[in-house]
Amino acid sequence: MSFQRYVALGDSFTEGVGDPDPTRPNGLRGWADRVAEVLARDARAGATDFGYANLAIRGRKLPGILDEQIEPALALGPDLVTIYAGANDILRPKVDIDAIVGRYDEALGRLAATGTRLLVFTAFDPGGSAIYRPLRGRFALYNELVRTSARVHGATVVDFWTMREYRDWRYWDADRMHLGPAGHQRMATEVLDTLGVPHDLAPLPLTDRPALSRAEQRREHLAWIRGSAAPWVHRRLTGRSSGDGLDPKRPTLLPID
Repeated sequence: MSFQRYVALGDSFTEGVGDPDPTRPNGLRGWADRVAEVLARDARAGATDFGYANLAIRGRKLPGILDEQIEPALALGPDLVTIYAGANDILRPKVDIDAIVGRYDEALGRLAATGTRLLVFTAFDPGGSAIYRPLRGRFALYNELVRTSARVHGATVVDFWTMREYRDWRYWDADRMHLGPAGHQRMATEVLDTLGVPHDLAPLPLTDRPALSRAEQRREHLAWIRGSAAPWVHRRLTGRSSGDGLDPKRPTLLPID
């Protein structure tokens, strides 16, 4: 299957946070860029043009994604849309999952009505994380509602929930919140496989970590709290977002190497 106009929507997951590349907009690559690179090669092989836009902005909750990104995406006339939204809502102290997925369902319906190939994601399973495990029920409910919406609108689902390799922290960034390069590469492979697009993406090597003593584990955990968890909580308490002041890294359809 060949695509010519790919638009990616969402939050930090789709923007590519955790996969740094100073040569790219916002200094990030990510799984969506990796997917677009394969699609662009396919288009060139078929002597057709290809454009890729990425409207995702880190820190956005689901209502913000829908309010800011759906209309611009529709205006671009895509033949492929990927969208991931909701994780930032689920992590808040209070969330009405039925209400936010109700809005999500309406947006998916608008996108699907254009005839574009629509791909959505379930949220990851936090069962392997002591930090996020208490929210596992929320994630499970969200996923069931998303799967139902996908069936109604004929969307394709990448089932992040069942990808057990992501319980290996080597797929994640040091902040334990975003995928690292190996995780983004793995997700790009899953997206392409789900779409039925041939590719030659190979897994990136995973870096083994030396065994840590209990004292070293405590120091590492405290460093994570100071460097990642505490700033995240502070932004939530002060109503700020890591994406404040940022523009989408690819607001229009452009070629990608």
